[in-house]
Amino acid sequence: MRSLLSLLLVAATARAAVLSLYAPRVTTFDSTGAGIRTENIKTPEPVKIPLTLGATDSLKLTFTVVKEDTTDGVQPLQTFLRFYDRVSGEEGIQPLRVTPSGKSKFELNMAKPLPSIPPTTTEPLEVTIIIGHPDHSPLKLHLFDLILPASGSLPQHPDEASFHLLPTIHHTFRLPPKTPPQFISAVFAALTLAPWLVLSALWSQVFPGVPHLFSPRILPFIATLGAFEVLLVYYWVGLKLGQVLLYGSVLGLVTVFTGNTALSSIGARRVGISSK
Repeated sequence: MRSLLSLLLVAATARAAVLSLYAPRVTTFDSTGAGIRTENIKTPEPVKIPLTLGATDSLKLTFTVVKEDTTDGVQPLQTFLRFYDRVSGEEGIQPLRVTPSGKSKFELNMAKPLPSIPPTTTEPLEVTIIIGHPDHSPLKLHLFDLILPASGSLPQHPDEASFHLLPTIHHTFRLPPKTPPQFISAVFAALTLAPWLVLSALWSQVFPGVPHLFSPRILPFIATLGAFEVLLVYYWVGLKLGQVLLYGSVLGLVTVFTGNTALSSIGARRVGISSK
């Protein structure tokens, strides 16, 4: 029973063990690789004066993850650096690789900044390390503040405007065709009816000489002439020129045939009357 209690006590103690950083150090370099500033971080307090990097400078952070109050290295399950802008609320997470002995190294070159770095302003970024291990309590330490060059505005995507409210589309419809003046319509109506007036006048002159006008051989010719007039009326109402020419050509063939028949009939009747 005592052995079981001892094992449970050891397990609980091991799970509650706290991790810490051994000899954390951060160094900044210029474009030639010469060191600018080196800070030995005394956890749990961060570096008091923020570190500053120019557009061509770089930074190197080294540390070893150990059990608290020992130098025994531990390889965490997860290790991250968090870059946080306290003013804008923007943040970025950068995973870190830790060796089985607990050692890790992080390098940042501003000539090729990491995608995990959030958009920057003149405000410093709070750099925090987050370590997780299933057998130890999680560790979160504020290491230092870092001032980076302000981010430039990102280039606008070609489809950027498509994701914003577009102006209202106002359709412009073509105006309806204008009707001709009433005088012009009356003139063309008179021209359309003029052949009938002429035909009526001629009939009044020859009416006694055409007693068989409504005979079966003459009436079709008169009907085709009337059909031409109806075709012209429909042209003004709704037909197109191509349709009028098509229907008129067919009607013209019928008119030629009926007219030839009518003239032959009239000629035969006159020859018969003359011979008598």
